[in-house]
Amino acid sequence: MDKIQTTTGYGIVEAWFQSSGNRPFAFQQESWERFHQGYSGLVIAPTGLGKTFSVFFSVVIHYLNYPNEYGNGLKLIWITPLRALAKDLARAMSEALEQLGLDWEVGVRNGDTPAAERQRQSKRMPDVLIITPESLHLLFAQKNNTAYFKYLKCVAVDEWHELLGSKRGVLTELAISRLRHIAGGLRIWGISATIGNIDEALQVLIPYADHAKTIVRARQEKKTEIITILPDEIEILPWAGHLGTKMAASLVPIIEKSRTTLVFTNTRGQSELWYQVMLTVAPDLAGHLAIHHGSIDMELRTWIEDMLHTGQLKAVICTSSLDLGVDFKPVDTVIQIGSPKGVARFLQRAGRSGHSPFETSKIYFLPTHSLELVEAAALKEAAQKAVIESRTPLVQTFDVLVQYLVTLAVGEGFEQADVYRQVTQTYAFSYMMPEEWQWILKFITQGGEVLSAYEDFQKVVVEEGIYKVKNRRIAMMHRMNLGVIVSDPMLKVKFLAGGYIGMVEEYFVSKLKPGDKFGLAGKILEFVMIKEMTVLVKKSNAKRAITPSWLGGRLPLSSNLSAFLRHKFNEAKNAGNKGPELKKLKPLFEHQQQHSHIPKDDEFLIEMIHTRDGHHLFMYPFEGRLVHEVMSALVAYRISRTQPISFSMAMNDYGFELLSDQPIDFDKIDMLEILSAANLTEDISRSINAAEMAGRKFRDIAVIAGLVMKNYAGKFKTDKNLQSSAGLIFRIFEQYDPQNLLMRQAFEEVFYQQLEEPRLAAALQRIQQSRLIIVNAKAFTPLSFPIKVDSLRQDLSSEALDEKVRKMQQEALQRAGSRN
Repeated sequence: MDKIQTTTGYGIVEAWFQSSGNRPFAFQQESWERFHQGYSGLVIAPTGLGKTFSVFFSVVIHYLNYPNEYGNGLKLIWITPLRALAKDLARAMSEALEQLGLDWEVGVRNGDTPAAERQRQSKRMPDVLIITPESLHLLFAQKNNTAYFKYLKCVAVDEWHELLGSKRGVLTELAISRLRHIAGGLRIWGISATIGNIDEALQVLIPYADHAKTIVRARQEKKTEIITILPDEIEILPWAGHLGTKMAASLVPIIEKSRTTLVFTNTRGQSELWYQVMLTVAPDLAGHLAIHHGSIDMELRTWIEDMLHTGQLKAVICTSSLDLGVDFKPVDTVIQIGSPKGVARFLQRAGRSGHSPFETSKIYFLPTHSLELVEAAALKEAAQKAVIESRTPLVQTFDVLVQYLVTLAVGEGFEQADVYRQVTQTYAFSYMMPEEWQWILKFITQGGEVLSAYEDFQKVVVEEGIYKVKNRRIAMMHRMNLGVIVSDPMLKVKFLAGGYIGMVEEYFVSKLKPGDKFGLAGKILEFVMIKEMTVLVKKSNAKRAITPSWLGGRLPLSSNLSAFLRHKFNEAKNAGNKGPELKKLKPLFEHQQQHSHIPKDDEFLIEMIHTRDGHHLFMYPFEGRLVHEVMSALVAYRISRTQPISFSMAMNDYGFELLSDQPIDFDKIDMLEILSAANLTEDISRSINAAEMAGRKFRDIAVIAGLVMKNYAGKFKTDKNLQSSAGLIFRIFEQYDPQNLLMRQAFEEVFYQQLEEPRLAAALQRIQQSRLIIVNAKAFTPLSFPIKVDSLRQDLSSEALDEKVRKMQQEALQRAGSRN
């Protein structure tokens, strides 16, 4: 076969590159060559090297070479996880096509696409359609939808590493299986940043034996400069959150000397807080500073993105809403507030700066408490060694499959044997048994074993072997509730005088009283009332306000970063040559070693401290808050079997606390047995009430599977009502249908995702190989103090917490016989 470089299409595209003074990278040329040869594949390249054009131009070149193979209509589907990516991608593709002289239309379809535009697309599809997984499934729910995909040549999945390991990734797998069935000879290409399990990522995306597949890697390495902003002084007894805002003024010169800066926070609530903080320390930024997150009104987000493109903003406080491949060329600096809890996430954000291939990405790390300097040192080493997290793909997510089958039935209907072959070829359902498939078919047609008496659960009927939804109300409700992102109902926030501001979750608003002030989109607002699922507000001149906290805000510490974190503590005793972060922490480490111990890689530290509050047991696995939440309950349960005792628990990413009113009798307890991985599942179930947790997890599964509806013709059920409805169904299944696949899935998700049982087991096995160091400390130590403070947060206002912490610090230092 001819090399792609000798083809007409390649010459046209190469000339386009040369016209702007560039030339294609080797990995881009390799992608075009492989596509030309009939391959599907996965492109792995750092941010800013042109991953988009590696796949996009593959299709363009092929079309220029073989135009007769393409019909009128949709040629390329581009699946993207974020709506914020779509507009930027469409702009870049449209500009390139216009300059190449191709009259292709590039369309966007997602939740922000106006109804008129969606209707126009349904009559005549564009040549390229940029779409989210949910919107693609909504196309499958339309009548005669196969006509849209008749001439489709390629489906590209952007930011595959973000979708992999999530139910949206499973939606994508199912969509690809459907498109393969409709469009013969379809090529599948993924685009990804580097992840730890690249080969598995390819297999999940393209599990089909009849596809020639390849991995294309960029050989260029993107240079990243990581700079830690060091505080002037280190608090020997640190606590989370307060240090960052103290250091806010140090960000001003960084922002001033940069053209445009993105300031990343980990949560939407944190971004609102930092927007106000930055305006306080740098009032001159007013008008040049913006805030961007997923709960801000779309028009405002679009305006901010346009201002970023044109370089008219000096800085933007943002969240993961700007994490992914949006190319803002004026951005030359990134600041990360607090630990991002993962190496891949940190490097992804760094890549937003210096976006062209030959520039260095520059990211500043601002710690929100002293110990985050250790995380900064760990991130630097992990980035240097290119140790990136893996994404574990999901399997047997039957709630997604139930939703998908009803989607097909709402659209053109399906023949079960045909769809069974398609579904079981995907990675997610390759292990599905025939009896599980029959259970699902019975579930969507009859409601399973116990819901057959209720018409609403008999969604699908079978006529002449075709499964279809004939009830118009059921079809409408299904379309309105399609998707797998399950969060609290979101309420729009609107001024009394008109004009939308953004969205907040229903649970947050339920706590507000008329007159309460809260911050959103950088504005201080006064709550007036809720009317027709809309929060009505008026502008306030108040100086202080509540910051909304959206659920799911805390990021889990990745296993990769936790391993580097433990290693950095191992280096702490010899901090002299180990970087500025550990040097700065020398007084803290000295205090920890003097009054307790700094654990090495092969040691596990347990601290016992007695105060007026009671007897404190602190343990430090350094495995992240989620693992510690389960481990603390497990340890408490196992101790209580030997000694009648009750505990209250607190935890952070470094360790956990068990507090009781009586001392633990260590003569009767074998700590290695307490920390054993033996009988783990059984003991976890007893220690945390797994049935109750599964019941709560079932709420999300029930929503995705369509057992309960969040959206009734534009009116949302409250979280309380959803939980009540799902809880009732869960109890019915538990009593009368114990083999129910959705109930089984709820328990599996609790153990393997929420409780991270495999990671917990690995941590306990590591601890078994470690030397236990048990220390009786006189007072709180640098490691224990932040855990203690975290336990007080939910009961105290921020002012009361500040005062309480200061007293605790003074008392602890006095007891330890030291001065801060």
